[in-house]
Amino acid sequence: MTDISLGMPQLPAPDYPAEVRERLAADAAEVIARYPDSRSALLPLLHLCQSQEGHVSRTGIRFCAEVLGLTTAEVTAVATFYTMYRRGPSGDYQVGVCTNTLCAVMGGDAIFEELKEHLGVGNNETTPDGKVTLEHIECNAACDYAPVVMVNWEFFDNQTPESAKAMVDDLLAGRPVEPTRGAPLCTYKETARILAGFPDEREGAVEATGGAGHASLIGLRIARGESHTSIVHPRGEATTEGGE
Repeated sequence: MTDISLGMPQLPAPDYPAEVRERLAADAAEVIARYPDSRSALLPLLHLCQSQEGHVSRTGIRFCAEVLGLTTAEVTAVATFYTMYRRGPSGDYQVGVCTNTLCAVMGGDAIFEELKEHLGVGNNETTPDGKVTLEHIECNAACDYAPVVMVNWEFFDNQTPESAKAMVDDLLAGRPVEPTRGAPLCTYKETARILAGFPDEREGAVEATGGAGHASLIGLRIARGESHTSIVHPRGEATTEGGE
């Protein structure tokens, strides 16, 4: 690799300390064994590296390349393609505000702008204490709960600027924060390890994940002919599945 700004070759990435390398190698072997082709393990191994450093560093790229028999260029191509892999240090809590069409119209743009001002950071920037990284996300795949904010990929539905600011204040202060649905919130590094394919061993975490949310199931109930069952929107507005 070459540092274009200096026109000089970049030094090889340093390796992990021996004890870290040994631990990650054992975890990597467990992940690789799940796949008939070791190359298929690259995505979870990138998450594994994130669980160590909070982002995919050059050291992490070197590690993945060595254990999978790939080049660092091949690993880098994947790590830079997917937005879930961070390329630099980030906060303990990744706060992503959906600014895609529906969420934006429902208030996502306003939430994002107010959070930038409230936290004093821009897109993909981290608060000085290293706790919160703010970013806009194109879609959180939860349009029926718009506007949606995600923290370390857990859902916070039907948000307002006020509720979002209160939530990040709790994160900054170290107070407990509970997602609207899904598993209990954990740090970004802990989330990365779960995404690497290792079980969430916190008590009650698996049971708390549940299934699809109430709003997501309305269409299914209509398809089953339950079109006039009374429902209540998450915002408390009484209606019926048939729209009456």
